[in-house]
Amino acid sequence: MSGVMKYEALPPSLWAATATPAQNYPRLTGVHRVDVVIVGGGFTGLSAALHLAEAGLKPLVLEAHEPGWGASGRNGGQVIPGLKYDPDDLERQFDDRIVETAGGSADLVFSLIEKHAIDCHPVRKGWIQPAHSDKALPTVLARARQWERRGANIEILDKPEIDRLLGTSSYRGGWVDKRGGGIQPLSYARGLAAAATRAGASIHGGSPVKALGKNGGAWLVETQDATVTADKIIIATNGYTGHLWPGLAQTVVPVYSFQIATKPLGDNVRKSILPEGHVTSDTRRLLLYYRLDHTGRLLMGGRGPYKDFPAQEDAGSLRKATARLYPQASDQPLDFVWGGRVAMTKDHLPHLHVLDDGLYAGLGFNGRGVAMGTVMGRMLAMLAGGADPRDVPFPITAMRPIAFHRFQRPAVMALAQYYRIRDSLEERFAARAA
Repeated sequence: MSGVMKYEALPPSLWAATATPAQNYPRLTGVHRVDVVIVGGGFTGLSAALHLAEAGLKPLVLEAHEPGWGASGRNGGQVIPGLKYDPDDLERQFDDRIVETAGGSADLVFSLIEKHAIDCHPVRKGWIQPAHSDKALPTVLARARQWERRGANIEILDKPEIDRLLGTSSYRGGWVDKRGGGIQPLSYARGLAAAATRAGASIHGGSPVKALGKNGGAWLVETQDATVTADKIIIATNGYTGHLWPGLAQTVVPVYSFQIATKPLGDNVRKSILPEGHVTSDTRRLLLYYRLDHTGRLLMGGRGPYKDFPAQEDAGSLRKATARLYPQASDQPLDFVWGGRVAMTKDHLPHLHVLDDGLYAGLGFNGRGVAMGTVMGRMLAMLAGGADPRDVPFPITAMRPIAFHRFQRPAVMALAQYYRIRDSLEERFAARAA
């Protein structure tokens, strides 16, 4: 039984304007019994639902708005393999399984797109990481060589080649990870939802979870209009994590990823920017990430205001970045300005938790949620499907709330301002040296 679909509309964005049409995922009403309840309908929750349904279980997704409403439908659409840490560091902290899992994350995304014929404009030409300074270049090249030793399809780029592939002379060199690429992220989320539904999952929008708790040997989940009993629960709310489970929201710090998109570029300008279709994010402390989309718009992203609904007047810093990197596009009018919450962790690693018997959570993708969120969904499906935690190829860690969490947001804002000043000074010094 279900009610009429009713939830807050998607905020305006390039992705909302160009995505494949949304399907109807109505509000859940009544009393239900399922194998697994999944709280959250972003990449993680939808991937978990798809993998569970394909394994023959009966998962039910409860999403407060509609699938992809949060950062899954508002991010940069860059599919980047790996984590913030280099593979050598990950192996020292954990073992080689985390490197294999993170390194294969883009493969999982593109394989799901192909298998389920998801219409999300996938382009897999590679992800470029350019070094913004001479100081950053050795770190980038060392990272590339570590992946190369592990058989990854990468290429070191000298300055002339990176200038050619990016269409700007602002960088010193870098590397391209050919496992990466770009997608229309909201269309991808909607495609995952459709695939999960076809496989047997139930998905309901407009159904925020109000409470969860134990009921004998099972879990009881309550929304405003429904009660669901389940053997297992997955919490997949990432940057929108609330207070369903004590302390979980305090393990991450939500920050806003902020983006702008120009009107479609003319052919000559379009051919001069990322001419081979790569996506890129650089090495600044407050990194810039950018790409062209399937409509020929230039997207520029970075750290922005703490707003769910940013406006054109908030776009000043990204407009300046666009003019600095691509003067030929500096006078292009903006069609869209938008943002969404991403979840940062203290250790800059995603967290996979067993919170209680039959209760699991995965969150904290630190800006790499397209690939790692999809992989995390598969890891959570393994746990909820009964796998021995020792067989899950990702570290399961204890939940550790961040001390003085309520002060983290102003601290992050102050640190961002400090980083912005450092980046600006470095760029001025480099310009004078050149």
